[in-house]
Amino acid sequence: MGLDATSDEKTNKKTENIGRVNLDLTFYNGEDKYSDGQVEDDLLEIARDRSPAEFQDIIEESASWPVLYHLSELRENIVEWLPVDKSMKVLEVGAGCGAITGKLSEKAGSVTCCDLSYKRSRINAYRHQFCDNITIHVGNFTDVEKSLDRDFDYICLIGVFEYARGYVDSEDPYGDFLKLIRSHLKPGGTVVIAIENRFGLKYWAGCKEDHLGTYFSSIEGYPDGGVVRTFTDRKLIETARRSGFDEYHMYYPYPDYKFMTNLYSDRRLPNKGELKDNLRNLDRDRLLLFNEKDAYDTILDEGLFNLYSNSYMMILGPEPGVKFARYSNDRARQYRIVTEMIEQNGTCVVRKRALNEEAAGHLREMAGAYKKLAKRYSGRGCKLSIAPARLSEDGTVLEFDYVQGVSLEELLDGCLSRNDQEGFIELFKDYMKRISYGEDMADITDIDLIFSNILVNGDKWTVIDYEWTTSEVWKARDLGFRAIYCYVLEDKKRDKLSLDSIIELLNINSATAEELREQEMTFQKSVTANHRSLAEIRELIGYRAVDIETLESGSVSSGSGVNMRPQVYEDTGRGFNEEESYFADGFPFTMEVPSGRKAMRVDPCSAFCLVSIGEITWNGAPVPRGMLSFKSNGRKVGRDTYAFATSDPGFTINLKGLEDRPINLFSVDMKVTELDPETAARLG
Repeated sequence: MGLDATSDEKTNKKTENIGRVNLDLTFYNGEDKYSDGQVEDDLLEIARDRSPAEFQDIIEESASWPVLYHLSELRENIVEWLPVDKSMKVLEVGAGCGAITGKLSEKAGSVTCCDLSYKRSRINAYRHQFCDNITIHVGNFTDVEKSLDRDFDYICLIGVFEYARGYVDSEDPYGDFLKLIRSHLKPGGTVVIAIENRFGLKYWAGCKEDHLGTYFSSIEGYPDGGVVRTFTDRKLIETARRSGFDEYHMYYPYPDYKFMTNLYSDRRLPNKGELKDNLRNLDRDRLLLFNEKDAYDTILDEGLFNLYSNSYMMILGPEPGVKFARYSNDRARQYRIVTEMIEQNGTCVVRKRALNEEAAGHLREMAGAYKKLAKRYSGRGCKLSIAPARLSEDGTVLEFDYVQGVSLEELLDGCLSRNDQEGFIELFKDYMKRISYGEDMADITDIDLIFSNILVNGDKWTVIDYEWTTSEVWKARDLGFRAIYCYVLEDKKRDKLSLDSIIELLNINSATAEELREQEMTFQKSVTANHRSLAEIRELIGYRAVDIETLESGSVSSGSGVNMRPQVYEDTGRGFNEEESYFADGFPFTMEVPSGRKAMRVDPCSAFCLVSIGEITWNGAPVPRGMLSFKSNGRKVGRDTYAFATSDPGFTINLKGLEDRPINLFSVDMKVTELDPETAARLG
């Protein structure tokens, strides 16, 4: 669809149409005061010439933080759950390249956007050119707002409030900005603020401040000045009150508001063990000063989560019914759903909601699976219950009663924390006995009987999630192996579990274990449609995480950031990621590797270098050179010698076909010589 520009001499109104989207340029002075440079030209070309259905492939191909940030569909999660409908008018301030505009357009009757940048507004318009309910005002908000309506049902400030001093010049810019926003709200309307927490745990743990890119600047009170300011929840609430808002509700997007997967609230805070996705350095390098999952568990014990949540979402207005939400929309389209905990007539209800028409079929399959599973586990002597599910008339929502109890996963973690291996084994035996009921006569198998999906309340064990079922007969042994496999993968601290005892209990040999792992990988790829996870994209982007041990050893120089210690990565089935990596003291090294790893990667250092490979062994046997590959950034320059014209060299060792013991010994010897960039470039 084409572009059409017009000007009304009587009203001095200047407009431009891109498809069905109207750009109002009346208050645009002809200059974009901020820009990300060339990447915005690239984004404009993508938005103009490519379909949104291609965006995920483009994100993976580009391996670029700005492309991920502006185009990822996961950005929409922060507003998807809001109770906006077609009778409502929405104002989006600071719409940028339109990361959430499309979702607002889909939900609301009309969406009015404001943004200072003409180029970003054009990107927004092109990517939503088929929407007929979007108007974008380009210009400074304090100029534009005078022409805006004053009866909006929702006003969204997503990643905007921290810049209020750039909008309003006063002694109280944040309070006055909220008063200005409030003047455009209809009675009973809602203002939505999403913002980083200045005390977010990621900042304490070694992430750089999101806006300034410096360590600890928000914690220290922004000593170097600047326009941007983030806040704790207490300061946000104080500002809202003095701006005339009497009703507020705090929500906690996790891991942060930009790529939210879970949404918590004061009515449903996280449980211990839930906060596992903490490697938040998609946009720049970071330090790893401590284990954030363990720190969050301690924080939850102390009741201080609101102080250390990485982000806040403040609702100024009526309380939404949603207490909790978990998004599963990094999957193939037919499996994209959201699980919500809501208040319904004074009762807590859990519901799974389809995020598109294709996913409604997935919910209908779950409803049918409930009936079969309930029948299978209804016999005399069965000690496993299936949480009942009710499908809505339109087939887009599956509803469950809220079940009280403690997850089996949490009980097993408790055993490990007490070093109670016997207690763990006894619980696992009980689990195996309960899930095996009726397996010989079953016409359905719940392959997702992982420990987090079972709630324990005394002797009553209830399966609360059965999203993945099959008519094929799976042995309880196979289900038990999958549950243990997923359990160990999720947390490095669970490696201290004695897998020998579990393998012996399941009567599984190494060949069968490998078959089951391959089956799991095939299943996961079918769920994601072979798209990369956010953790894998982070690896592609290539920003590093330097742990405290590296700092203590002094192997990271203050000037260049060069680390001459090898870093070792384990592929546990999710690809390589920093959370499953370790630093060795140097070459040669030998390390213990638990069962189930698909591949290993060795980064010899973080410098331009020449690497001569010595001996690489797995359980004492030499690894065939044919199982060794290196990143495309390296070049072979001699026998077993490679030159890397990059500060991110790496070798990958494929473990397929090698002996897999409960604990494997991995030994590597290499000689590494640091090169200056010019020499490395000539060799590479």
